[in-house]
Amino acid sequence: MRLIVNGEPLDLPATTTVADLVVRRAPTQRRVAVARNGEVVPRSGWDSALLAEGDRVEVLVAVAGG
Repeated sequence: MRLIVNGEPLDLPATTTVADLVVRRAPTQRRVAVARNGEVVPRSGWDSALLAEGDRVEVLVAVAGG
């Protein structure tokens, strides 16, 4: 299936969850937030949130600094 992730097209298997996507995009990051189609996906729901064809997903990583 094809998604838009952080503004770019990405092909993934049809059974991909939000948790799977986070592992691919930010495997070593702890401070990650995900929005799917403009709505935040709570971390507690990542394992069960299946992505679908055409979803627009933003994977955001908090960066410390000043």
